[in-house]
Amino acid sequence: MKSAVETLNPTRVRLSIEVPFEELKDSLDAAYKKINQQVTVKGFRKGKIPARVIDQRFGRGAVLEEAVNDALPKFYTEAVNEAELNVLGQPEVDITDLKDGETLNFTAEVDIRPAIEIPDYSGIEVEVDAVEVSEEDIDTSVEQLRERFASTSPVERAAAEGDVLTLDLEAKVDGQVLEDGVAEGVSYTIGSGELLDGIDEAVTGLEAGGEATFASELKGGSAAGQEAQVTVKVTQVAARELPALDDEFAQLASEFDTLEELRADSRKRLENMKQYDQATQAQERVLEKLLELVEVPVPEKLLEDEINTRKHNLEHHQLGQMGLDLEKYLEIQGKTAEEFDAETKEAAVKGIKTQFVLDELVNKEKLNVNQEELTEHLMRRAASSGMSPDQFAQAVVEGGQVPLLVGEVARGKALAVVVEAATVKDTNGEIVDLDDEDEAAEAADAAESAEATETASDEESAQA
Repeated sequence: MKSAVETLNPTRVRLSIEVPFEELKDSLDAAYKKINQQVTVKGFRKGKIPARVIDQRFGRGAVLEEAVNDALPKFYTEAVNEAELNVLGQPEVDITDLKDGETLNFTAEVDIRPAIEIPDYSGIEVEVDAVEVSEEDIDTSVEQLRERFASTSPVERAAAEGDVLTLDLEAKVDGQVLEDGVAEGVSYTIGSGELLDGIDEAVTGLEAGGEATFASELKGGSAAGQEAQVTVKVTQVAARELPALDDEFAQLASEFDTLEELRADSRKRLENMKQYDQATQAQERVLEKLLELVEVPVPEKLLEDEINTRKHNLEHHQLGQMGLDLEKYLEIQGKTAEEFDAETKEAAVKGIKTQFVLDELVNKEKLNVNQEELTEHLMRRAASSGMSPDQFAQAVVEGGQVPLLVGEVARGKALAVVVEAATVKDTNGEIVDLDDEDEAAEAADAAESAEATETASDEESAQA
C-alpha cells in the first residue's frame, strides 16, 4: 500500500491511497465466504459454492464491492498511522479507481487536530474577587438557617405574604378538567413563587374555605405551555413562626452549643465557599487569557457537530425536564433565535479551542493521570449526576467513556499548571496563593459538606 497526504487547510487533509490487488486477498476471501452463507445455488451445498460460480451467478462486481467495503477501514487506518495524523470524526471516502486484478485507489478527506504552538504563559496576570465575609453575610446565612427551622400554626384570618397555605387545585383547559390537573392538600408559601404565576394574587386575602379562579400558563404536565383556568380553594391558613436567635436555636439547628459558635462556623463556611469561587474565577480568567495567546483554527465539521449537540442537549434534556420548549425558553431569556444561535456558536468555539489547547499542554508538560486522581474525579462526577459511584463507574465502563474521564482529569491538571504559573491578585491588590490545586478542592468539599448538612437539617425540620 502507498499513501500520500495533501493538506487542504490547517484542520483538514486528503489522503490518497493506492492498494495493490494482492493486498485485497484476505478481504476477497472473506467476501466469497460471506456471500456463500447468504445465497443458495442448486447442485451445491450451502457454503460450498465455488468462487467462479458466484462470479457467474451474482457477478464479480458484487464480490469486489463486498471486499472493498471490508478492506477500506483497514487501509485507511494504516495510512493515518503511517502519516501520524490525529484525526477527528469520520472520513469522507471516494473510490477513484478499481481495476480488477490490478489496483484499488481511493481518497479520504478527514478533519485533523490543528498544530498548536503553546507560547510562554508565565506572564499571565488576572484579577479575582477578594475573599471577604461581612457581618451582613453571616446574618443572612444564619437567617436562612432560621427560616428552615420555622414552625407553623393555623390561624383564623385572611392569608398574607409569608403564610403557609394548604390548597386544593383544579385546572381546566377549554372548559375541560385535565386528568392530571387536580391536586389536593398542596402546601404553598405565599411569595415563594413555587407554583403557578398568578396564584399569590389569587389566594392573598382568602380565609380557610375561601376560593378563587385565575388564569395561568401551565409549567408542566399534559398541557404544559397552555393557558388554563385554575380554581384554588384554601383549606387552611398557617402563620410561620421563626425561632428566637439564641443558644437554644444554635443547639437545635447545629452541633454547636452557642449562637456565637454557630456564627463563627457560618463565617468559616462562607470563607470556604468564597475561596472556592475565587479559585474557580481564577481558573476561568487564566484560561481566557491563555486562549487569547494561542491561535487555534477550528474544524468546520467539528464545530457544526458541537453546536448541534449543545442544542439537542438543551432542547431534549434540560428544557424537557422543565416542561419548556426552545421558543418559550428564549422568550423567558429575552433573546432572539439569532442571538441564541450566536451565543451557542461562541460557546462551542470556546469549548473546542479549550480542549485543543489543554490537550496540547498535557503533551507538552508530559502530564499523566493516576488511578487515585481518576477515582476522585469519578466520585465528583457521580455526585453531580445523582448516581452512586458504583452506578456511575459501571455506566462509564459500559459506555466506553473511561478515556473521556481521563482526558477531563488531564486537562484539569494542565490548566492547574498554567494557573500556578500565572500571577493572580484579588481586588485589594493582594497576591492570591493558588499553588496547590488541592486548596480549591478542599474549599469545594467544605462548601459541599456544608450544603449537605443544611439540606439534612431542612429535611429533619420538615419531618418534625
